[in-house]
Amino acid sequence: MPLYLNLAKLISVSDDVSRCNTPSNSLAIFKELKSLQVANGIKNLSIVLYSEYEHVFASVSACARAFPTYSRKTNVKNALENIELEIVVTDEKPLADADVNFLQSLADSIRTCGNQVDAPCNELHSEAFLADAQRLIGELRQRGFEITEEVIQGEDLLTKGFGGIYHVGKAARNPPIFARFTYKPKEATESIALVGKGIVYDTGGMQIKTKTGMPSMKRDMGGAAALLGAFCTLVKSGFKQELHCLLCIAENNISPDANKPDDIIVMLSGKTVEINNTDAEGRLVLADGCYYAKNSLAAKTIIDMATLTGAQAYVSGKLMAAFLSNKEDWERAAIKAGKRSGDLVSPLPYCPDLHFPDLKSSLADMKNSNLGKMEGPASAVAGLFIGSHMDFSEEVNWLHFDIASPSESGERATAFGIPLICSLLSDHLDVGVAK
Repeated sequence: MPLYLNLAKLISVSDDVSRCNTPSNSLAIFKELKSLQVANGIKNLSIVLYSEYEHVFASVSACARAFPTYSRKTNVKNALENIELEIVVTDEKPLADADVNFLQSLADSIRTCGNQVDAPCNELHSEAFLADAQRLIGELRQRGFEITEEVIQGEDLLTKGFGGIYHVGKAARNPPIFARFTYKPKEATESIALVGKGIVYDTGGMQIKTKTGMPSMKRDMGGAAALLGAFCTLVKSGFKQELHCLLCIAENNISPDANKPDDIIVMLSGKTVEINNTDAEGRLVLADGCYYAKNSLAAKTIIDMATLTGAQAYVSGKLMAAFLSNKEDWERAAIKAGKRSGDLVSPLPYCPDLHFPDLKSSLADMKNSNLGKMEGPASAVAGLFIGSHMDFSEEVNWLHFDIASPSESGERATAFGIPLICSLLSDHLDVGVAK
């Protein structure tokens, strides 16, 4: 409802939501704010959020992602410069300083992630993405956090066995990259790894996408950008466990060196993969990353995130991510975290015994896709490809999030995944608003 001179607007969202929606109804807040037309010449925007304490987390996330920052427009004058968010908690539980600091870090990470995902590949190619990640890690170090890193790129990936990442990115002008960032506080008792798909552009490879299917594929690094943002937010907020952020970065392009259908490659796990779909590249890079997390880092919990399959939209729709987990308690925790954070998720069936045979190859250990009749859901089978390189181990807690559709809204990135992961791992934070 517009108010005086159309310079103020009152937005009210319903408290009545379905059982699978977030109780905060934050998606409605996001849609209302996203549609807000800011008058020409307005440089400062003030938002006053009235919310119950338990809904503040999701509501702030909705506000942060509603105002994207990336733009290359040259004819915009007097663009919006500042957004101030005032939070009025309507119940008797006030926000603590730790809550406020967390929410500020969360909002910063959401907007940074959105900027990265909206940037085109001619600006944010593989090396530029790495440089931006290192910039963010450098800011953490300036705050006094000790972060170690390892970067492997180009031909060194092949030398060290990262066949999935290398072969996906070998055809591009800029090299494929594997980057590890690790934070280990003194009180840490367990290790958690975040593994992100960072395909800075996906042409589909030799089995090239169509003229309508290729636009927006700059966003195929949305999983890596979201996990980088979650990593930064968690570290700034006093995360108590060892936390790794693994970025599997490549550009899936075309050249005489590119993967071809029928090629057989060797993965970091030592398993062989028959390529029958060059457009099923995300699972290849993630398989290397997850194997590394399990076998080189001895991570107890491994969370991967990717804009992995177009089929995800048919499983859980455009507003919810689909996910796969080998542990029932983590499956329940992910659903709860989705409702708490506003990043809604819906589970896929975890049935490697029933569905992994869909990737059977007569020449290699597996194919990277199934182009015929499948017995399993396509998004679940894609996830199982990744799990197979960890031998479907019950010794680790594994969650695979497919965020293909909710990672964008219209022509803009949403930074989906940052609030979700922060909520999922909030037991290791002293931040009440995230729990």
